[in-house]
Amino acid sequence: MRTPLAKVFITCAVTGNLTSPSQTPHLPITPAQIADSSLAAAEAGASIIHLHVRNPETGAPSMDIALYKEVMDRIREKRPELIINLTTGPGGRFVPSEADPRVAGPGTTLLRPELRVEHIAVLKPDICTLDLNTMNSAGQVVINTPENVRRMAAVINEAGVVPELELFDSGDIALMHDLVKDGTLKGPLLTCFILGVKYGFQPSAETVLYARNLLPDTARFTAIGIGRSAFQAVALSYLMGGHIRVGLEDSIYLDRGVLAPSNASMVEKARRIVEDLGGQIASPTETREMLGLPRLHA
Repeated sequence: MRTPLAKVFITCAVTGNLTSPSQTPHLPITPAQIADSSLAAAEAGASIIHLHVRNPETGAPSMDIALYKEVMDRIREKRPELIINLTTGPGGRFVPSEADPRVAGPGTTLLRPELRVEHIAVLKPDICTLDLNTMNSAGQVVINTPENVRRMAAVINEAGVVPELELFDSGDIALMHDLVKDGTLKGPLLTCFILGVKYGFQPSAETVLYARNLLPDTARFTAIGIGRSAFQAVALSYLMGGHIRVGLEDSIYLDRGVLAPSNASMVEKARRIVEDLGGQIASPTETREMLGLPRLHA
């Protein structure tokens, strides 16, 4: 039986791929805004910064390596001990056309697997996400076939980057175990459960307990709540023996009907929840030790 950890780390997901500037005026868009928001979140208690980038002119999601590099350089200049976690999620979405479902329609983003991790090979962050889900998503389909995941993992492993496995349903955990068996993934595993996507894991204590018990004993996990479940998931994750993630990627609200004014405000609330439950927050250096990462970048 797992109990709450002595110390937990907080990840802040500062901008994401789907949150729109039309939903909140507080979403960071430019590299400077994303970096500044990340640094403020770190001051509030985050040890890990999960990064997407945006086109600075339009606010649309981007995979431009130069934008990623600028954000990383800005963060590392001020706080080199912070742990940087880059997304590899974009490039896996398929939208069938109305006339022929075999033909990709508008909104399709499918890319060759190696292109989805090109920025990882070039920039070598501490961590990057690796999605294991193939699922319906808002009337579209996200596709991460086992072979494509293996191809992405090969690039991640070659770069010396730790993958964080994003798990949207129990079948993703079954795939994870197969990838461990064939040597694609090596432990101890870093994982997260995504709670609240309509056709995936739903947010409840039963869900977190079920998913947690499917993991190897040595695996670390974070239960992530999407939308209204964001802060419920903070408490659930901590009480079940997991870590914490919040940020404007996952939810735009600090409270019912109250827009979060910043990522830092969300980290502050998450920290308060954990501390009110008797927990302690790990520093970036302590988190590096937990995850077996180098203490500092040269």
